[in-house]
Amino acid sequence: MSQTFCGAWLAPEGLESVLEQDLLRRGVTVARWHGQLALSHQPSVFSPWALDVWEEPEQVSIPSIKQAAGILRARQRNWALYAADFFRRAALIEEHLPPIKTTLLTFPTPAPTSPLGAWTLLSPDTLLFSARKSSPFINGAPKFVENRTGPPSRAYLKLWEACTLLRRWPQPGETCLDLGATPGGWTWAIAQLGADVTAIDRAPLDPAVAAMPHVQFQQGSAFGLEPTAFPQVDWVFSDIIAYPSRLLALARRWVESGRTKNMVLTVKFQGETDHETVAAFEAIPGGTLRHLAHNKHELTFFWSQALAEEAAA
Repeated sequence: MSQTFCGAWLAPEGLESVLEQDLLRRGVTVARWHGQLALSHQPSVFSPWALDVWEEPEQVSIPSIKQAAGILRARQRNWALYAADFFRRAALIEEHLPPIKTTLLTFPTPAPTSPLGAWTLLSPDTLLFSARKSSPFINGAPKFVENRTGPPSRAYLKLWEACTLLRRWPQPGETCLDLGATPGGWTWAIAQLGADVTAIDRAPLDPAVAAMPHVQFQQGSAFGLEPTAFPQVDWVFSDIIAYPSRLLALARRWVESGRTKNMVLTVKFQGETDHETVAAFEAIPGGTLRHLAHNKHELTFFWSQALAEEAAA
C-alpha cells in the first residue's frame, strides 16, 4: 500500500478545520480526510476536539468481504462502523460481524465498559481499523431516552453526556451550584438526581424548574461570585455563554479556593477558536477537556479535586 495511516481522529461535523488546527499545534499533520475522519502518517495523540480517537489504527488489504470480517472477529467481538464511502461493501462486511446493542441510554447509567473497536473502508479493498478508541460509544455519540416535557431546553443532554462519561453524577444530599443557570436545563437535570442545587443568574429560572424540590435560586452574576463566600460544595456546573478567557479565570478561582470537589463547565467559542485558552485549561492539574456529541463549537471542562491532589502528590 502506498499510504499507511498511523493516526485517526473523528471530527464533529462542521469542526473539521478546528480539529486539524488543534492537531497541528500538537505536532500532527493531517494527510487525508475520509469523511469526518482525519488521517495522519503520525501516531494518534489525544485531541479534545475529536469525538473519537482511534488509538491504534491498523491498515490491511482485504481480498474478500468474509476475510475482512474475519480479521475483525479474530481481534474482538464488538466493532462499530464509520461509513464514509463504499457503503454497500461496508454493509456486507457488517452483516458478517456480531450485532452491537444500540439500546437508548436511560440516564443515569454509566458508560459501557465492554471493548468497542472502530473500522472503515478507505477503498473497496483497504480496511482501516482500531481495536482501541477513546469513546465507549459508536462514533463517539451516546443516544439517550430524552425527556421532551420536563426541561426548558435540550441543554440538559450535555450534562447527561458529561456525567455518563465521568461515570459519576450528583447524588442525593450532595450540594451543587449551577452558574448562569437560566432557563434551567442543567438545574432541572441536577434536581432530578435528588441533589441540592443553587441556581445563580441575573435572569429568573423557568418557573417550573424554580418550583422543583431541591432547587434554590439566587439572583446575581456568576462572575461576580466569590467562592469563599460559599461553604464547600460537591459540584460546580456552568453552561453559561462567556468568553473562554473569562471562564478560564472563573475556573481557576474555584480551583484555588478549594471550595468545590468537582467542576463541569462548557467552554464556548465565538468566531475563531481560542487555542491558547484551550491549552491553559488543559494545564490545570486535575482537569481535562472533551468535545461532547451534544456540544456545538464548544468543549466541556472536567475538573476533580481528587485528581488534582493525585497529580500534586
